[in-house]
Amino acid sequence: MKKKVLLLISLLLIVTFLAGCSEINQPVTSESEGIWNEIFVYPLSWLIIKIANIFHGNWGYGLAIIIVTILIRTAILPLMVKQLKSSKRMQLIQPELQKLKQKYASKDAVTQQKFQQEQIALMQKYDINPLTGCLPILIQMPILLGFYHAIMRTEELKGNSFLWFELADKDPYFILPIIAGITTFLQQKFMTKGQPANPQLAIMLWVMPVMIVFVASMTPAALPLYWIVGNIYSIVQTFFIKTPEIAELEQTSTATSKRSGGKKK
Repeated sequence: MKKKVLLLISLLLIVTFLAGCSEINQPVTSESEGIWNEIFVYPLSWLIIKIANIFHGNWGYGLAIIIVTILIRTAILPLMVKQLKSSKRMQLIQPELQKLKQKYASKDAVTQQKFQQEQIALMQKYDINPLTGCLPILIQMPILLGFYHAIMRTEELKGNSFLWFELADKDPYFILPIIAGITTFLQQKFMTKGQPANPQLAIMLWVMPVMIVFVASMTPAALPLYWIVGNIYSIVQTFFIKTPEIAELEQTSTATSKRSGGKKK
């Protein structure tokens, strides 16, 4: 069931990405047509320009990108908290889930059907809905992708600098791509902290930062700036934004892990 949900999300994200790819080199304006431009890209581009005009000066657009990134991350914060709760609940049931996998280790259809039934019952017991953890990703990705397009297609960014780099050009010193890769690694590390060992997650922990460094080195500096600010926000969020329920789930999960470790010894 979870694999089907992830597959559906992947397909939707691919469709969303392809919807905007054909226009990535076309400047976005109030005259740009299409739902993608009218709902996502142009409003974000307009917001960047308006905030930049408040500051004036050469750093206006750099500050605007930072502020809009923070505004977007804050707007989707409730979704991220919900996703974090779902993740913590999944951590909580891992010992019981492993017992079920051992109990129904046989790969025949009947055994696997029983495993699926008990797995669903276990998730219902702890009030876990697979869609709850995936829905925030599904909702936030078009917004974040729209912001990426807004950065790439806002003509006003050209000729404006921030710190040591031109926003519309690559970072000449390769500093931003490196910082983007490091913050991506740290963000993933903190997000997956306390989760059971997973080879796929371990691979992605290293592959994703490398991909970010590569892409950031090939794109205008405004994009890695956006990634860096978003990553730092996520790291701070993971450290400091706790609800009583998340704190309780973390304590329960830690206690469960210690008991499991003690039994193995």
